[in-house]
Amino acid sequence: MQKRILGKNGLEVSALGMGCMGLNFGYGPATEKGQGIKLIREAYEQGITFFDTAEAYGQLNEELVGEALKPFRKEVVIATKFGFKDGNSSLGLDSSPERIRKVVDNSLQRLQTDYIDLFYQHRVDPNVPMEDVAGTVKDLIAEGKVKFFGLSEAGVASIRKANAVQPVSALQSEYSIWWREPELEILPTLEELGIGFVPFSPLGKGFLTGAINENTQFDSTDFRNIVPRFSEENRKANQKLVELLSDIAKQKEATPAQIALGWLLAQKPWIVPIPGTTKSHRLTENIGGASVNLTPSDIVAIDEAFAKTNVQGDRYPSHLQKRVGK
Repeated sequence: MQKRILGKNGLEVSALGMGCMGLNFGYGPATEKGQGIKLIREAYEQGITFFDTAEAYGQLNEELVGEALKPFRKEVVIATKFGFKDGNSSLGLDSSPERIRKVVDNSLQRLQTDYIDLFYQHRVDPNVPMEDVAGTVKDLIAEGKVKFFGLSEAGVASIRKANAVQPVSALQSEYSIWWREPELEILPTLEELGIGFVPFSPLGKGFLTGAINENTQFDSTDFRNIVPRFSEENRKANQKLVELLSDIAKQKEATPAQIALGWLLAQKPWIVPIPGTTKSHRLTENIGGASVNLTPSDIVAIDEAFAKTNVQGDRYPSHLQKRVGK
């Protein structure tokens, strides 16, 4: 797989990464540990060198990632995140310097490593000056515990404040064919500052794969149950987007998911999507998206087609939306 560079400090990763959250957090029952390890190693064997986890996904998630990648630790890039009280997103935000230092030590232990490649602030904490957050990570980089600094779901003002103290290598936020808001302010700012972009949910939390429709029943623990965009009514209304993607995919002899990933990769050379999956065949399908060759005219055609459709439903419930774009 081709490599891409995130940020000005030379963080090199595979063109596609792997989001590991869904292995045991957010999307229903946890994947059995042995199967999760097997899947992560399959990803590495097929060219993925960039793996994403977080304290807030539960300590089992970091432990799983750490154990899976231990045999080839020096060949991969591990990203994890800090920013919630006691590592629990339901308890609110905490990016105090003391908490950041505690998180890094705990994460190093769970990941079975002596350094974290990319350390993200998971959400901007309005109670802690961004200069203090960036300064703490800068110190951790000087100590060798962290290599690169990242932000997640941060707004332009926070990105600028952080980058002025410690160069930000990557911003992680939602971006896909059906969530285009980053194009307004975020992408121009990242380009100006030389910061990479790591889109999560590049397949619309699974919707753009075509595997979900209005009749899909989510597990009671699945996060999508509270996402307005995933109400039964909105899933039915948004199905035309998947049909559109499917038509384009047939023309390119690809799948809808591969077109969605190829579209993202074609936007900027410093964009690295991190699709997640619990299934081996989906992993292979996603990786195939890195080889989809979309021409500039293909991109225009896709954009024009999607511009004629309106996505129904917000991407977050209101209480979670308040945490983003700060």
